[in-house]
Amino acid sequence: MQLNVGLVGYKFMGKAHSNAYARLGMFFDPGAAVCRRAICGRDEKWVAQSAAKFGWEGYETSWEKLVARDDIDIVDITSPSDTHKDVAIAAAANGKHIFCEKPLALTLSDARMMHEAVKKAGVKHQIGFNYRFAPAVLLAKQLIDAGKLGKIRHVRASYLQDFIIDPEFPLIWRLQRKVCGSGSLGDLGAHFIDLARFLCGDFKTVMGMQQTFITERPIVEKMQGLSAQSNADAPRGTVDVDDGSVFVAEFESGALGTFEATRFAQGHKNDLSIEVNGDRGSIKFVFERMNELQYYSADDEPGTQGFRLIQASEGIHPYMSAWWPTGHVIGYEHTFVHEMYEFVRSIVNDTPTSPDFGDGVKCSQVIEAVELSAQRRAAVDVGTL
Repeated sequence: MQLNVGLVGYKFMGKAHSNAYARLGMFFDPGAAVCRRAICGRDEKWVAQSAAKFGWEGYETSWEKLVARDDIDIVDITSPSDTHKDVAIAAAANGKHIFCEKPLALTLSDARMMHEAVKKAGVKHQIGFNYRFAPAVLLAKQLIDAGKLGKIRHVRASYLQDFIIDPEFPLIWRLQRKVCGSGSLGDLGAHFIDLARFLCGDFKTVMGMQQTFITERPIVEKMQGLSAQSNADAPRGTVDVDDGSVFVAEFESGALGTFEATRFAQGHKNDLSIEVNGDRGSIKFVFERMNELQYYSADDEPGTQGFRLIQASEGIHPYMSAWWPTGHVIGYEHTFVHEMYEFVRSIVNDTPTSPDFGDGVKCSQVIEAVELSAQRRAAVDVGTL
């Protein structure tokens, strides 16, 4: 069996996904050969170069043509958030299986439209919450599901970066609501919202605050990945999304949570962390040390209790038997291989995908609730949205 992929987007996430497809068959057997059929982008020069560099057979400059091609089975969407809805709905109408990067859409309403479209079409659909697929996170999930932490009481998470802290950093698309939908909350917070849901269940109520620290920036001239350039005399445009967000939450289980997302934390490059505390134990995960999980068990003998450091790189840990000998750690790029493995395997075996567009809707629901709460200066019941 062969599955042909059409990829929309060729920059940061496009490169990450291209690498994942290239590595997939080398280390895993998902039950099908995956062919990188065509990559798509508006700039023909750039997309042609990317096709050659990333190992794609060809390219398109029109996503409308890509999703209609008979030789495409999977449409993978890594382009900016304002394109997600139109591409996904058209791909579903053409019977394509769909992988879409997070956040699912600009708004909760759009996310729901996308979810309805894929359900109506009967196609497989998955959203790109790649941090779920770090072996240490899946080990944490196993410990929680096995009751090792007992009743969950508190969740705390943060995602801290500093890449836009310079007030002269250009006005990239991630700082424009019409393109990205949300600032630090949607870009960074979406990841820990999903991790918290994955590990601890659904959110019930949230109360948040948001701030935009730099309200104007020079218009961008060129962007690649998370770097950007502008002319010295470039006109300035308005930043209309949050630079930092904080919120507290109550889960349906009764657990409480505290959350922080910012791109203004000096010295923090990709500092995602989550801690879950239960009445029998706790876990801590920090992505910049992604192969490690800290675990505390109240069931240990008195006098020897304490956080133990688990190196999640043995063959017994999720996915690790496909990679290297014990202690030979893996990195960021491998989380994408793992999620593509699960997605392709679900298509081959006709099994449910996870996380799917429904999870994307749930995440968008929390994001919208936090934004409403910040505007109203009051708690918002997530289930009412």
